[in-house]
Amino acid sequence: MLEGKIAVVTGGGRGIGKGITLSLANAGAEVLVLQRSELDKELSNLPNVSWAYADISNLDAIQNITQLVEKQYGALDIIVNNAGVMSETKLDDLALDEWQKILTINTTFPLFLIKNLLPLLRKKGGGSIINIGSVEGISANPDHTAYCTSKAALQGMTRSLAVDLGPEGIRCNAIAPGWIDTDLNENLTTVLDSGRDFQESLRKLHPVRRTGKAEDIARLVKFLASDESSFITGQIIIIDGGRTAMLPVPS
Repeated sequence: MLEGKIAVVTGGGRGIGKGITLSLANAGAEVLVLQRSELDKELSNLPNVSWAYADISNLDAIQNITQLVEKQYGALDIIVNNAGVMSETKLDDLALDEWQKILTINTTFPLFLIKNLLPLLRKKGGGSIINIGSVEGISANPDHTAYCTSKAALQGMTRSLAVDLGPEGIRCNAIAPGWIDTDLNENLTTVLDSGRDFQESLRKLHPVRRTGKAEDIARLVKFLASDESSFITGQIIIIDGGRTAMLPVPS
């Protein structure tokens, strides 16, 4: 499905990102994972997956990344902006440096990574850009002002890039996941699950009566990265088990 394709995935070594890396690699793509930590054994054993250190909070890293990708592959087909960070801070306590950090990692870095890698996409005569947003770019959780803003901006950016780059054969879409079972959310669930069945309550918020898995996101990324989605661009696709479609009902 993706044989001969070259993909870059930020934060592709754990959680949703690992699922994306495995999905692309198993479909035949060469995948470069950009993150601070090295790959685990499962990923490092795959012959078509490699790793490069990247600090996504540092915009100066983008130039080095661009040079590395050009030297290692010469061209590029797929960019997946997956790396992100969340904060939970009341507006009264939100400091400028925290705000800037969230916006840099979740919005600014993805934009300028795309900008710098564009010449490598153009060498292939087109490509696919996939940004991992969030349902919090559409709806909001309490005390997530910076995070919600960053994801809404990322999703708006996705539409703009789709319009600007479409004539060159470059598509740009975003995925807005809901609650996905990852290490981070598992830890949060443990904290919240004090004296009540938080997991069961969470499942009842989803019409499908389950929470999401990394594979749910990864399968859509693989589709959007492939030529099978060649007429799909500028879309924000929600994967949340129907949670945002269902009005809350008092228990």
